[in-house]
Amino acid sequence: MSSGTRAASAADPVGAEYVDGYLPDDAVLAAARARAADLGCVPLAPGAGATLRFLAATLGARAVVEVGTGTGVSGLHLLRGMASDGILTSIDLEPEYQRAARKAFLEAGYPPGRTRLIVGRALDVLPRLTTGGYDLVFIDAARMEFPSYYEKGVALLRRGGVIAFHNVLVGGRVADPSRRDPETLALREVARSMREDEGLVPALLPVGGGLLVAATC
Repeated sequence: MSSGTRAASAADPVGAEYVDGYLPDDAVLAAARARAADLGCVPLAPGAGATLRFLAATLGARAVVEVGTGTGVSGLHLLRGMASDGILTSIDLEPEYQRAARKAFLEAGYPPGRTRLIVGRALDVLPRLTTGGYDLVFIDAARMEFPSYYEKGVALLRRGGVIAFHNVLVGGRVADPSRRDPETLALREVARSMREDEGLVPALLPVGGGLLVAATC
């Protein structure tokens, strides 16, 4: 495949729509997504959500950390892939988002004991969690802080665990060498750090706004 063909495929909106429509939202996810629109919170796309569910199921995840609860869209995908007794720890600065997420989890039939919702700044909360105690860490929060989340998130993973960052391509800005704004530089930094970390096996997946993942080895 030529480089021109690769570029066209990566930017193909029809292809992206097909990916997102492959596993469409059910009623609970659609309601959570509607609450996100009401609150001005941008949820991840269905294709990225399906990927999270796949990762959680593949890992047999029983302990997951999420940075950026939103209204529960990503949390629903994670819970649906996790083991039946798994616990999702989700951190967000906005109490209103977490109230909406809690409603979504209850509507989906998950008892309160399956989730631990923490209101606070993630960089303050993450160091208090158990080192090496988690199967999956998902980051969907302030992109300027991604390099710090990377350092603290990897420390939480067990051997073979996975860290994932959402929306790392931001509409092609990261791939544009002329873009030198602080957020873009932070995204390039975390991508470079994960690629060069000999303790990780990284991949950049073209779903949602770009899902940067890495497994510990």
